[in-house]
Amino acid sequence: MRIDFSPSAASARDFYRLLTAVVVPRPIAWVSSISPDGVDNLAPHSFFTVASTNPPIVQFTSVGEKDSLRNITASGEFVVNLAPARLLEEINATGTNFPPEVSEFDAVGLAREPSVTVRAPRVKESPAVLECRLHSVLPMGDSTLVFGEVTHAAVSDSALDGSHPRIDLLEPLARLGLDEWGILGDIRDLSRIRLKDWPGHFRRAP
Repeated sequence: MRIDFSPSAASARDFYRLLTAVVVPRPIAWVSSISPDGVDNLAPHSFFTVASTNPPIVQFTSVGEKDSLRNITASGEFVVNLAPARLLEEINATGTNFPPEVSEFDAVGLAREPSVTVRAPRVKESPAVLECRLHSVLPMGDSTLVFGEVTHAAVSDSALDGSHPRIDLLEPLARLGLDEWGILGDIRDLSRIRLKDWPGHFRRAP
């Protein structure tokens, strides 16, 4: 048996809580930006994905108008820092609604690292960063989709296997429902089945 839920019969807040409990796990864009007054901002956004591969464009969603959105639309740039499990408490703390004149870097005690192609600083403790130039913004209901073209990427050599980032060394965090966070569990390698290799039937591998 299933229980039905309708957006028209629930409050926006309640349906938001349902959506974020079933659209899981969600990767986190730990976004750093600079305000017009020169204050560094750092905030986690858990609606985050790749929007295009060529050109390389990533996308995150600002629910409401937050400092990240205001800074990015003013400066035209930002950095997505990978959110590693070992920094769970710091990442959560940067979600505090500090006033715009307070830098989360300083409030939480995180180190800045200069970027190569943008003014916004990188989080030194993050194992991977994507420097981005603002491509476009798209208002959507009570939210705004932010698209950034990746102008530079950097990954810690301790998280690389040759030139490829290793997921077990990056140890990315994920957001789940309510106040829940997730870390990596078992990792399985499973190649996509090419049509020429399709056996004519499907059976689950033992």
